Amino acid sequence: MKKDDVVRTGYNKIAAKYNATRGQFRNETELEYFISLLPKEARILDAGCGTGVPVAKFLVDRGYSVTGIDFSTSMLNLARQQVPEAEFLKGDMTKLTFPANSFDGIVSTYAIIHVPKEKHATLYKNFYRVLKPGGVLFFSTGPDEWEATENYMGTTMFWSHPPKETSLALVKKAGFEIIRDEVLKRGGETHYWIFARK
Repeated sequence: MKKDDVVRTGYNKIAAKYNATRGQFRNETELEYFISLLPKEARILDAGCGTGVPVAKFLVDRGYSVTGIDFSTSMLNLARQQVPEAEFLKGDMTKLTFPANSFDGIVSTYAIIHVPKEKHATLYKNFYRVLKPGGVLFFSTGPDEWEATENYMGTTMFWSHPPKETSLALVKKAGFEIIRDEVLKRGGETHYWIFARK
């Protein structure tokens, strides 16, 4: 089974169980900072949106126009139920088909860690392409180099990420200016967070 299929199949199986754990990952502080960098009428892409909670819900509740994209049908079904005000599309965030300059902001939490690391450079370039000039990217990835296929919540799951120094270099190479980057522990897990501007 291809790496992408492992992730898609896994999340289709565990969507409800995964959704029940989302409350432990509190990122309001980072999300508040993200929206402070955006215009009032911002259009935001939630890449790898999962079940829409907490990120899409947080943004919609503050009046933003949100489009979520995910390749797991089960996750999207839950997202549409939980955040009916947002638009949710089935798709692969490594193959974005939106026109250039479509969004004021892109957010991607706990999702890029499932993308094979050899695709990360293209992913960031595509994020850059669909952001408007001055647009802001906010995302998490792993702090250290790691790739594995392991049991997760009773299903098989795949993870992949380079060390944080490589992620930072790839984001800069895609054309972004780094606003802030930091390693943070949330919900008992440690991730590397980057805020960058086109």
